[in-house]
Amino acid sequence: MNVNSGYERLAALNKAHVWHPFTQMKDYNGSDPLIVEKGEGVKLYDVNGRAYYDGFSSVWLNVHGHNVPELNRAIEEQLGRVAHSTLLGMANVPAIELAAELARIAPPGLTKVFYSDSGATGVEIAIKMAFQYWHNRGARKKRTFVTMNQAYHGDTIGAVSVGAIPLYHEVFRPMLFPARVIPYPYAYRHEGGAAGAMEETLERLRDLLETKADEIAALIVEPIVQGAAGMIVMPPGCLREIAAICKRHDVLLIADEVATGFGRTGRMFACDLEGVSPDLMVVGKGLTGGYLPVAATLATDEVYDAFYADYEEQKTFFHGHSFTGNPLGCAVALASLKLMEERRVVESVGSKAGFVDRKLHALAETRHVGEIRQQGLMVGIELVRDQATKEPYDWAERIGVRVCARARELGMLTRPLGNVVVFIPPLASTEAELGEMADILVQSVRDVTEGRSG
Repeated sequence: MNVNSGYERLAALNKAHVWHPFTQMKDYNGSDPLIVEKGEGVKLYDVNGRAYYDGFSSVWLNVHGHNVPELNRAIEEQLGRVAHSTLLGMANVPAIELAAELARIAPPGLTKVFYSDSGATGVEIAIKMAFQYWHNRGARKKRTFVTMNQAYHGDTIGAVSVGAIPLYHEVFRPMLFPARVIPYPYAYRHEGGAAGAMEETLERLRDLLETKADEIAALIVEPIVQGAAGMIVMPPGCLREIAAICKRHDVLLIADEVATGFGRTGRMFACDLEGVSPDLMVVGKGLTGGYLPVAATLATDEVYDAFYADYEEQKTFFHGHSFTGNPLGCAVALASLKLMEERRVVESVGSKAGFVDRKLHALAETRHVGEIRQQGLMVGIELVRDQATKEPYDWAERIGVRVCARARELGMLTRPLGNVVVFIPPLASTEAELGEMADILVQSVRDVTEGRSG
């Protein structure tokens, strides 16, 4: 690597002081770190001047690319007014306008908006709202939650309690409240395929709610695509049936749209693909176009009304964050949503997704590619030792890590989910850019799995 003294100084400071998320620091500190200095369009540039495609949208959140003039300007203009003022008993202009816009574009019935600063805190809020909703209504037995196997909803204690990825969550088990777990319909490794996986999920949910609905406050689900589990895509109709079963048994439905929202799946929200209107919906990541940490929990009037009471009744939702409804974040979110509409970003995802599907078809017959899962511009490539037997690679082989390292060498950044390589490019990527990124991905998989590199 060609380095300069500035890089060496930053690398030393990074090693001495920065503890990176989801990163084994012993491994990380033994290598040369990538240090990003700037971004332009769908590329990031390190301090040594090398360019990389942002092949995972800076952890699944970038919409329009980096250094977008319209988004920069929205922040600058808001800075000239006020950077922050609290929402505790007060309001600010961007937070009001963004709440109205979110209510307009959300699935029908989601009219109330509670702000936070990350997807995890948005989930925490939804869980607490669901719990207190039943408490305020006098249904004090309804206090447990249903989640799905391999679910990921964030890293706060409540969000981890409804998470179900042992690698991430098991060490914290003594700290957590228990949740009931049903399978997410993972067709690739189910002996019954998509139909069998879907039926198992629905049957387990029906059986559970028929006997325990009076104890269950809500079910939380990653709609259509389960992200951190490896980009698992639901069979068509499954989400709609889940929603119907919950409604029939008077159990709230929480949709975690943090990763799937704002056009990523080909509709504004994944719930829109099947006409589902949840009781609570969490959004984040792409909300600000990937610029600032703002999230929101949307609720129906029915949920909101359970908290709307005389002061003396103490039914207030006692929850908040110092930066709730931050004007800078809300202003750039409004600008991002406006840009999405003007440039018809959501409408373009379908054709771009089809192009990516065709480009990645070159991997379909590769011996070490078990399955390519895709919904919109969310793609997961599951690598296996043998396609015919579906035998997985051992964790210690780091196959996903090695493929992503090879992609970085070739000029694209992404991260693996175990043996699944993720491709989630910015929605604004052109076909030419998507083509170059897909070519890098294909070469990286082949180089590593066929022994030419790594």
